[in-house]
Amino acid sequence: MKLIFAGTPVFAAVALEALLAAGHAVALTLTQPDRPAGRGLKPHPSAVKELALARGLPLAQPASLKPPAIQEQLRNVGADAMVVAAYGLILPPPVLAVPARGCLNIHASLLPRWRGAAPIQRALLSGDRETGITIMQMDAGLDTGAILLQEKIAIDEDDTAQTLHDKLAPLGARCILRALSGNPAPRAQDAGAATYADKIRKAEAVIDWTRSADDICRQIRAFNPAPGAATTLDGAALKIWCAQPVAHRNAPPGTVAGVGASGIVVAAGAGAVNITELQKAGAKRLAARAFLTGAALAPGARLGTRIDA
Repeated sequence: MKLIFAGTPVFAAVALEALLAAGHAVALTLTQPDRPAGRGLKPHPSAVKELALARGLPLAQPASLKPPAIQEQLRNVGADAMVVAAYGLILPPPVLAVPARGCLNIHASLLPRWRGAAPIQRALLSGDRETGITIMQMDAGLDTGAILLQEKIAIDEDDTAQTLHDKLAPLGARCILRALSGNPAPRAQDAGAATYADKIRKAEAVIDWTRSADDICRQIRAFNPAPGAATTLDGAALKIWCAQPVAHRNAPPGTVAGVGASGIVVAAGAGAVNITELQKAGAKRLAARAFLTGAALAPGARLGTRIDA
């Protein structure tokens, strides 16, 4: 099938690789303009751009799909369908109407749950037991189009945003191949059951130790690897990468209740959090045992909540 592909991060690149391996002709690849990244903040290509260049695919990086010139370029491709995966740009109605079979979106949730920008993180923050992939026929709304097919997976107790992403990316690739090879009947979403996965704000990653241990541990998992759940120790920033809820400790929230080879136990509003991986600002991520060899941390120490912007 002759396709236009639109996507930006690794999640999308996995789908693009699968489409090529299946023999689909990707006549044009769209991805976002290079963005500053790394310590030097030099422009960095997206995962989709890197793959497109490696495979010799036609590539465009418009900042918007609204200009008539880019819309004309898309029409001239003569694509049967457009596959969209974590692209990051709005498709205006003239673009949605370009391909004969329309625009198909690979969405990392079980729509109508978690429409929007951050479905993986929101599912983890909310304690969802399952998630999955939806292949959706795109329309002018925000993830409101008809569902073509869905596949569920369980969310494990130790899943982070990274591990869940790594499960969903290949699942999305398999699902889009099924949707393109078949002709699944569209079904409308239940708008009354919709929830919204708002874009993650850095402030959300600051740990409030008065919350329950379960809530804090979900926060840590949802923000691993980015932006990282954050607190302070002796006024300096500290990121928490891995932790589990444990039995209640009789101490004020944020107080270190125990240290040892199995972790650093910190009291929460309900229960306690056993931290097993953490990182000081400017240092490496360390297991708790290694962290304690270089940090004088004893029961009674306090972890705070203030992080400089």
